[in-house]
Amino acid sequence: MMDQSVEPTNTGPPGPLQAGDVLYFTRVTLFITLLCMGYTLSRPMPAKGKEQDILLTATTGAGSPEQGWSGLPPWQRKASEKAVERYAEVQEKKWRRWNDAMFER
Repeated sequence: MMDQSVEPTNTGPPGPLQAGDVLYFTRVTLFITLLCMGYTLSRPMPAKGKEQDILLTATTGAGSPEQGWSGLPPWQRKASEKAVERYAEVQEKKWRRWNDAMFER
């Protein structure tokens, strides 16, 4: 049987960077850069100038919710408000049922 000693091969002081170290650093930097770009691009930016007229008021940060309702007849406005209230009630009921089913109150 051969007597071989098992010693670590990298026992000296740290040397210059190797190709694998540089590639790892580059991959991490690229990942962080893409992550930051994705976050920045996904945030809505307020519109300025003529663009503001064609965009929704929720994205521009201007105007009140009543501003878009001014051209509607009164019956349509009431029907829309009623539909929104019903939708909110249905969603609340769905959420309550889901919450009860998940956590078994």
